[in-house]
Amino acid sequence: MIEIPVRYLEGITGARPWTGNADRVCKGVVIDSRAVETDSIFVAFSGERVDGNDFAPAAIEAGAACVVLTREPSRELIRTADAHECAVFTCEDPTEFLLLLAQGYRARMHCTVIGVTGSIGKTTTKDTLAALLSTRYRVHVTRGNYNNLIGMPLTILSAPRDTEVMVLEMGMDGFGQIERLSRCAQPTYAVITKIGTSHIGLLGSRENIACAKAEILVGMPPSSENFEGHHAALVLNGEDDFTPFIIENFAKPAGIDVILCGTSDDDDVSARNIEVGEDGCPVFDITFEDGAQFKTRLAVTGAQSVVNALYAAAIARRLGIAQYTIHEVFGALEITGRRTEVRRAACGARVIDDSYNAAPESMAAALNLLAELPCAGDRIAVLGEMGELGEEGARLHELTGAYAAAKRPDVLVCVGGDNARHMADAARLMGMADDAVRVVPTTEAAIARLAHAIAPEDLVLVKGSRFVGLDRFVEEVC
Repeated sequence: MIEIPVRYLEGITGARPWTGNADRVCKGVVIDSRAVETDSIFVAFSGERVDGNDFAPAAIEAGAACVVLTREPSRELIRTADAHECAVFTCEDPTEFLLLLAQGYRARMHCTVIGVTGSIGKTTTKDTLAALLSTRYRVHVTRGNYNNLIGMPLTILSAPRDTEVMVLEMGMDGFGQIERLSRCAQPTYAVITKIGTSHIGLLGSRENIACAKAEILVGMPPSSENFEGHHAALVLNGEDDFTPFIIENFAKPAGIDVILCGTSDDDDVSARNIEVGEDGCPVFDITFEDGAQFKTRLAVTGAQSVVNALYAAAIARRLGIAQYTIHEVFGALEITGRRTEVRRAACGARVIDDSYNAAPESMAAALNLLAELPCAGDRIAVLGEMGELGEEGARLHELTGAYAAAKRPDVLVCVGGDNARHMADAARLMGMADDAVRVVPTTEAAIARLAHAIAPEDLVLVKGSRFVGLDRFVEEVC
């Protein structure tokens, strides 16, 4: 983790000092006063319900070496800080304080940084990269959902000083956010997994989403420069319809090389002969830029996971990971939970738990998996509403319902309000029988109606945006 004397904080972050021992060394950064340890930096955030500034005294008493506030400290607080030799700073924007502090720490670490963004597939790509690169390097990786303007700098600041590779997931919900993350992280490699429809309600169009995701190039050096032992490169999906747009408008002007991954002859790293086994895991032939080729199996369900694995493999090969190591790691992958994880229900049925989140593209991929896996009983799709689709919400839910009907599940349960009804109506319009399509308002209603009706031979897909809470359905039946 970061270790920095108090005297350097003002120069790096622009924060205003009020008091403190300039020689005291700070170790680590937290934003929750309950997580303060001896010599921590506590950064106060002011929220709608809780004002972190109010917890500065508790942070000082807990042993913080520095507290960073967004309001002028009281005389009493300064006296308390002086008594504990704790520095006090103020700043206008605690998020910018974290970003600048993390940028300074990242610059001193001289490690390779890989930034991962995209509409879907970020976590699978990140986890696969971390698993591959950990076989050779000391790797620090984004944990959980620490992928935003607060979480990502905290991830960097918590990295051990001897980290050799950082894998950072970068999320966003508007323009300018990924640019700020990229300037902070200065990635050597970047991955844009997919330009989908997530956040279309906030950004208005897929073209705008592509522009926002392409901001990841802002902090990257040109590929002509050898940066910390490597030449920068952007990894893209060769079959994504916005890939040419990103290359022409962002990668080429920035002088960034592009690696294409996909299923085409034109891709630099490609997968062929993809077959999904009875366990839902894909088997395929992988071919690299240098012509090397071998058959491998991915211990992650669904054919949609293959391209995410290709992104990781492309970078791993650039960083010297051997073919046989890639094959071994692919066969033993463990991905962050609730993403197409096949579980066993208490009654014996198989449950495809993809309840972490949802977008139209990932809904389609999950429905493909439901249709592909062998099943002796009924195929049941429990689909929750999708968020952040804005004015496109009704249309995209209708398209999802129509796609679900095309995959012919025996039962379709749509969970939520108006958009759940849009899904159900479209499924009926596309030929599903009225009695095979059900609409329930909440996860609790889905549990009451369906949980005890699942048979041992059934196959159940559970997927929806986080606000629907379908993970509770999974825990009830499993």
